[in-house]
Amino acid sequence: MTCRTTPYYKFRQRLVKGSPHCCPPPTAYLLEWSLMIENIRPGVSARNARVVIFDFDGTLSLIRSGWMDVMVPMMVEILADLKTGETEEQLRTVVEDLVWRLTGKETIYQMIALAEAIEARGGKPLDPLAYKKMYLDGLWEKIESRVESLRKGQADPEQYLVPGARALLEELKGRGLTMYLASGTDEIYMKEEARLLGITGYFGGGVYGALEDYKSFSKAILIQRILSSAELSGQQILVFGDGYVEIEEVKNVGGVAVGVASEEPACTRVDEWKRQRLIGVGADYIVPNFLCREELVSSLFSA
Repeated sequence: MTCRTTPYYKFRQRLVKGSPHCCPPPTAYLLEWSLMIENIRPGVSARNARVVIFDFDGTLSLIRSGWMDVMVPMMVEILADLKTGETEEQLRTVVEDLVWRLTGKETIYQMIALAEAIEARGGKPLDPLAYKKMYLDGLWEKIESRVESLRKGQADPEQYLVPGARALLEELKGRGLTMYLASGTDEIYMKEEARLLGITGYFGGGVYGALEDYKSFSKAILIQRILSSAELSGQQILVFGDGYVEIEEVKNVGGVAVGVASEEPACTRVDEWKRQRLIGVGADYIVPNFLCREELVSSLFSA
């Protein structure tokens, strides 16, 4: 297996040469994308990092892979019922934008945004918690068999981890970095899922998820808590995430961000939609998985 780290401008040149529209990448590049680390900002280094924050769903865990295929159609259907004259395609664009902007925040915020979109169109929304329940019920139908197979020991946890994730966690732990796991998924669920995947022990800093009082926890709150309690500067924080929120929050304090733009569930190639958005909020590196762990760590921590 040959990995390579590619500067952003060279990556773009090669992509444009093979595919004028840039998405999806041509078949000839699929293997290359799966083994590539895209360096968006050459020279950015995490060599002084003392803390690492990992997002959970889509960054490490694939248990909830496909969640957008539940949330987006649900929201589109609800908005379509208002009969505003907007086409399904127009509504999908609206919904995908609001879902993406809030990916990484607690799920309730996406439902609050849905309620606001309904109200803006002259509708009378339900309580956002009602929409959250609708979504979680639909998601559970999709993932119940995955969770149960892990609970019963019928599935290998590696099947539901982004490729290379465990080896990366081992590497970072071996470097003495304090790691935190933070998710917008309800804490009661994501803690069990992290346990089923066998990764809880890597996170000496703690495992955090959404709480019933949704205003009492967020990734921004966690970052500020880390900065104040550990006497760290923002430049000493490294984040891995596939969502808008965690990347933006760490970049806001001067940290280094690795965007995980996996095309789930196989995670063998870059998802161009995710890639563009992660770059847009400041990701310093883009990876489709962690199969190039050694090269990624070398690039991140080079002097």
